[in-house]
This record gives sequence, C-alpha cells and structure tokens, in this order.
Amino acid sequence: MFKKLAKLKYLPNNFEIIEDGDHVICSVSGKKISIDKLTYWNVELQEPYFSYIEASKKRT
Repeated sequence: MFKKLAKLKYLPNNFEIIEDGDHVICSVSGKKISIDKLTYWNVELQEPYFSYIEASKKRT
C-alpha cells in the first residue's frame, strides 16, 4: 500500500505537495499516514501527526 514517502509543505488550512508520494511519517509515533488520511499537522514545526492524540502529545 505505502510505496513512496511524500514531501509536503504544511500550510494553515491545507498542504502543498513538494515531492509526490503516497504517505508521510508521523513525527511522534513513526506511523505511516496516507496522504488522503492526513488531518493533523503543525505549520510552525512542519510536522505531520497520525491523530489528535499524537498532536496533543507534541504540545505538552
């Protein structure tokens, strides 16, 4: 299913694909996140998160 890591630029309400791929890696858990399922990220840190749980862990 996951074949190529994508490079993204995270923006306030969406993201820009810099390098094509089908997934990114959660910066907290290391889990693979399909581009079409990506919902949580940090614009300032330019990091993706698997879910709200990982995103909240990063803030603490």
